[in-house]
Amino acid sequence: MRLRERYITLQMSQKLLTLPDSSGLQELSAAPIITVENLVKRYKKAEKNAVDGISFSVERGSLFALLGPNGAGKTTAISMLTTTLAPTSGTVRIAGYDLATQAHLVRRQIGIVFQKPSLDLNLTAEENVRLHATLYGLYPYRPLYRMMPATYRTQVSQLAELLGIEESLFKPVRTFSGGMKRKLEIVRSLLHRPAVLFLDEPTTGLDPESRRGLWDYLRQVRVESDTTIFLTTHYLEEAESADSVCILNRGQIVSTGTPQQIKAALAQSTLIINAQDREQLRAELEQKGLPFEESVHFSIPMENQNVHQLLKAITTPLSLVQTQTPSLEDVYLQIIKQD
Repeated sequence: MRLRERYITLQMSQKLLTLPDSSGLQELSAAPIITVENLVKRYKKAEKNAVDGISFSVERGSLFALLGPNGAGKTTAISMLTTTLAPTSGTVRIAGYDLATQAHLVRRQIGIVFQKPSLDLNLTAEENVRLHATLYGLYPYRPLYRMMPATYRTQVSQLAELLGIEESLFKPVRTFSGGMKRKLEIVRSLLHRPAVLFLDEPTTGLDPESRRGLWDYLRQVRVESDTTIFLTTHYLEEAESADSVCILNRGQIVSTGTPQQIKAALAQSTLIINAQDREQLRAELEQKGLPFEESVHFSIPMENQNVHQLLKAITTPLSLVQTQTPSLEDVYLQIIKQD
């Protein structure tokens, strides 16, 4: 009776979220799955815009990462894109639908995993999924799993297997680890086969093993369902594998592109060398007019220089030669400090 009572309570507190027949959906095309143009949000009595005229696009089936420090406007931006906050101005199209005039159709196309879990801990994993499916009008309510339509049971079983929680479907959520809860939320959010899955800091609070496992499953989800993933995260290494990155600061876009493009435009590689005769190496670098920093080793910025030509020019016998490429996190911190 727990699930039925929960269902009735939610029905009384809000309208049933009935989704339109999929036969009326617009044809998919090669156009970006998300297009944002001059999006602005200013809260009442605020002196500045929380989101200040941002524009970007997200390609279908890609992994897109929205990055920025606390207060940069990430949460405001993702709230507008997921229809939970009205923009002040600007246009947004998701899967071909206009956010301002077709919000109900946009909601059909998106799945959301919030930063804070939104599961009912007193229900089993399957009961949480069934409640979600019923409230979204995907399937009629049935009090028992075995009474649900075969298509529902097949879909839930396939998603649970994909995310590795099939053996825990009928266990209470309160017994789940943080990683298991995240996987369950992803199963729930994928049930209506969204074109875009919004993940708001999905690995916050997870241990390294759970984080790695979750990303393994998300990569499988992208391959299996061609789902576009829109990610916000404070773990910059998670954005290294993104197809495109957008960095926000103070409500504005300060950098955008692939991780490689951002790193190439705003940071440079470094040549790390050392020698048994450090005094000789130091004197040679100074004599050749090469800029360097000296600590444990000698660091030479590789701006407009060829590594092989530089090494050929150094006659001092070297005991160490390494090249150091900046990470996305290095570049991100540089961008935020400069802005």
